Amino acid sequence: MRKLRSILVTLLAVVLIAGTALATLKWQKAFNDLYKPSADSQIKKAKCALCHLDDKGKKGLNPYGKLLQKKKKAEPGSFKAVEKLDADKDGFSNIDEIKAGTLPGDPKSKPPKK
Repeated sequence: MRKLRSILVTLLAVVLIAGTALATLKWQKAFNDLYKPSADSQIKKAKCALCHLDDKGKKGLNPYGKLLQKKKKAEPGSFKAVEKLDADKDGFSNIDEIKAGTLPGDPKSKPPKK
């Protein structure tokens, strides 16, 4: 009985982790389809760190990710709803950072001054 319980707990953990990874990939794809960031931009290189505190998506959400978390669905409307906000409070709107290829959830990542 103990062995069966261990197997079930392990399977449940695998399913939860896989589900989270797939959800992250869905959001990443939706973002890339909408904004089409250039290959050499910080956004494209960041991968999971676009919305998470690390590049593996294991340390929780950054301020931009927290805004999107409230939206529930990985669709253009979710991203557009937070474009005019400044998630990381660095003086640049999320859309300005996205257009510049910088990270809207990282206050150290800012568009170049004009």
